[in-house]
Parts: sequence; C-alpha cells; structure tokens
Amino acid sequence: MKIFRLVLLILHLGILFLLLGVLLNAYIPPKIFPWVNLLSLGFPVLLIAYVLLTFFWVFSWKKRAFVFMFLGLFLLNPFKRWVNYSTDSKEISNLKIVSLNIKGGKLGVDKINEFINQQDADIVLLQEDGGVDFKFNHLQKSETAPLVATYSKYKIVAHKELFAGLYSEEFNAFSELSDIEIKGKTYRIINTYLQPFKFEKSMVKLNGNTDEDEQKVKDIVRRLIPTFKMHQEQVEIIRKNIDESPYPVILVGDFNAVPNSYEYYHLGKNLKDAFFEVGKGSGTSFHDYKFPIRIDFIFTSPSIKPVTYRVDRSVKLSDHYPVIATFKID
Repeated sequence: MKIFRLVLLILHLGILFLLLGVLLNAYIPPKIFPWVNLLSLGFPVLLIAYVLLTFFWVFSWKKRAFVFMFLGLFLLNPFKRWVNYSTDSKEISNLKIVSLNIKGGKLGVDKINEFINQQDADIVLLQEDGGVDFKFNHLQKSETAPLVATYSKYKIVAHKELFAGLYSEEFNAFSELSDIEIKGKTYRIINTYLQPFKFEKSMVKLNGNTDEDEQKVKDIVRRLIPTFKMHQEQVEIIRKNIDESPYPVILVGDFNAVPNSYEYYHLGKNLKDAFFEVGKGSGTSFHDYKFPIRIDFIFTSPSIKPVTYRVDRSVKLSDHYPVIATFKID
C-alpha cells in the first residue's frame, strides 16, 4: 500500500507541475517553446485528475491533502476561465453583442438569419461566414472581408483588414477592425478568426489500435506546433492594433485557442474576459467533440463593463454555439 501511495504522490506532483506549467504561456511564446502551449489543451483533464487525487488524500486522512488543497488555490483563476460561478451584476446593460462561427452557413443560412434577428443585438460578429450576405434587421455590414463579418446598428466610421495580404489557401486566418460610433463615442471592434488546426473527427478519434493511435497523436502534434507559431504572428498584429487604439476596444472572435493558452494571455492582456467577469457554468462553445473546448471569446477595455454572458446551447447553427453578452458603456 505504501508503494501505491508513493506512486500516486509522484503522479500528483507531476500533474501539479504540468498545471502550473500552463501559467507559463503568459511568458513563453510558441516560437521559443511551443510545448507549453500544448498543456493548455489538456488543462481540464489535468485539473480533474488533480482534484480526484486530492480527494483521495482527504479520504485517506493524509496531511498532504491540505498542501495540495492550498496549492490548488493557484489554479482557481485558470479554472474560472473554463467554468465560472460569478454572481449577477447590478449594472444595467445598454449594449448587446452576439458572436458566432457559422461554418459557412452549412447548417442553414435561414436558421442563422432568424436566430440573429430574434436577438435584436447591437453588434453581430460572424466568423467563417463563407461570404454569405445576410439581411439582418436594422444592422449594416462593414466592408466585405474574407472569413469574418461585422454587422452593427450604429454607424461604422472606419474599417481595416488586419491580416490584409496574408490570406491564402494555407493561411486561413482573418481579422478586421471596425471603428463604430455608439451614442456619440467611438469604440474599436476587432473581429478575429485565428488560424484553424483543420482537424476532422477521424483524425483525433483513437480506436484502440496502438500503432494507429500513436501515429494519430504524432500527426496531431505536427499540426498543433506550426499552428501555434502562426498564431503568435497573428496575435502580434492584433495586439499592436489594440495597444495603439485611441478608442476603447472590444475584441471578439474564434481564437482557435483555449483559456490559459499563449493566445488567451496575450490577446487578453489589459482587457476583461467577459466570461471570467460575469459568466456562469461552462464556457464551452465548440461542441463538435465531446471534449470541453472554449475557443470563442469576448474581451473588452476596462471602461466597458460586462453585465451578462452566456453560451446559447439551445440552438445548433454550426459546430459552435452562439456567444451572447451584454455590457454597460458610458
């Protein structure tokens, strides 16, 4: 029994080391050491294993349980970026935003059109829009751009393609900037779709065959590492436009990256994650796999106060759920 507990203790310490390693994504870029960013993808599984082992020590009446519980406090904020439990905000919202990756409208353009019109949002941001020209009620579209589309009730006073000249068959990312005048004040809205990993279910589903599964894992890593490095370049472009903005910023989109990743930390620097501030329950927004994946985000400047945030799981308009958030602006 002592040997069994020793093995579990070593395993528990190893998991703790990996979980704390996730926090290094705030400092280590993928081009220098991409393997740290891989840990962010496995964070939910690692955390569940950590909690289960902590309970084991509790029920075994071991003092080390208190040590692991204390160290687990350092993982509280990283956990809240996946699953949150915030209280209701007392602010009254006056801005509603909807974001959705529509996967080219493959599951029904009419259903998407009907859903968006029902929301009566002030700003709608679509990713992977497939060039579909929607006719949303009371919303005007920014200039046409590949992969993303921004619709607004308010006047769009400026538009800029952030990845202009980079879009190609291999480079499938896109980001656009729209300066929108809302109630006499200008806000910078950035709609982002970072480079996808281009996985199909068959590529990530293990079938129990050792050799085949090993090859699949190797193929997954071969796709992840180069994409992480592309993300770094894209993040730097977006970050520059955020830092140089003369207006409050709202950053929205499909990051193709999870919480606690390099992309999350650096795009969200000095901004508020609306889910972290006011979200409840799971933030998972991509539902094509059974594994919990939150890759759709809304960040705002500190002057913009999040009031509500929800992932609408009542509809299936694509492989992503719509993200709906409200804010209070001056």
